[in-house]
Amino acid sequence: MFSFRTTPIEEQLDKALIDGKVGVFCTQNSWNTEKGCYTYDFFRQRGNLAKIFSPRDTELTPGTNHIEWDAADLDGLSAVVVEIQDVGSRYFNYTRDVMQLLSMRARSFDGPAIYIVDHINPAGRVVEGTIPAIEADTWTPKVAHRHGLTLGELCLLYYNEIDAKFPLHVISARVSGVGKDLMPWTIAPASDIPGLFTCSMYSGGGLWNNTNVTPAIGTARPYEYFGAPFIKTEDVHLLPSPRGVMMRPCTFTPAAGRYEGEKCNGYQIMLEPGAQYHSLLHTLLLMRCFAERYPEFEMDDSLFVKVADPVIEAYLKGEISFDVVQEHVKVEEQKWIRKAKRFILYEDAPYRMK
Repeated sequence: MFSFRTTPIEEQLDKALIDGKVGVFCTQNSWNTEKGCYTYDFFRQRGNLAKIFSPRDTELTPGTNHIEWDAADLDGLSAVVVEIQDVGSRYFNYTRDVMQLLSMRARSFDGPAIYIVDHINPAGRVVEGTIPAIEADTWTPKVAHRHGLTLGELCLLYYNEIDAKFPLHVISARVSGVGKDLMPWTIAPASDIPGLFTCSMYSGGGLWNNTNVTPAIGTARPYEYFGAPFIKTEDVHLLPSPRGVMMRPCTFTPAAGRYEGEKCNGYQIMLEPGAQYHSLLHTLLLMRCFAERYPEFEMDDSLFVKVADPVIEAYLKGEISFDVVQEHVKVEEQKWIRKAKRFILYEDAPYRMK
């Protein structure tokens, strides 16, 4: 049973929310700007808050990027209210945690109803990349690298893919005070997603995490910067750079993560105003360039699990040319958009860059 609702979660009259035991599965993005409190505070005041599922450490601590729990934590709950800020990419950890929640609930004959408090996608409706063509990691939904959907729409898609029957309800993003009062990146969705430009660079930049080049995790500007101690910065004109993208040689010393405390040489990606940036394709170009230029550059096996596409893998391994992978990505984006349109809950639809 699925429903799409257009009144706030605190105004829902379901018995599970009014009289039942409620768990709230959330990050810092569950802050309600109109009421000046978090979503779980509504149920605490009502007297039926039973459990909070949240990251174990402070919200801007590097490495705080999962909500940990197990099936026993759902026992006795009538409802679980989910409120996180998705960032528009299929490998965002908190979104994968939500998919795990849906999957585990679908395996149970009885259990809580799930309510998704939806948010605007800060990466917009733009689509990049391909649907997994091989088995990806367990909780990653089968969507494009940059999917163009909201969390509620992703949950509806995943709900259908796993043929779930439990009650799933999506609360429209349009009734949230966050959507009215704040841009969706104002409260950082995660410790490595700090601001305005990060989400548009994450669909490609997140792949550096599966190499020995760091996307500047542990600095103030992750995914805009990338580098490693072995990189030798040189004429930026030698690097692949799409139209509207400027590359600046730079140095940085991460305070956490790979190369913590070590000086890294690398580059900053800077976008001209109004530029359409295909982060995935640009990152693939940069990785191929680094693979050809630096014998020290390594791509982990987990990278190929993450991209989940044999054509992209062949390009990264130097087996095919860029025009082949570019055309492949174009066709796959069109295929994904046709699929995604079956699950949109709002008037605007995902689209690809021209």
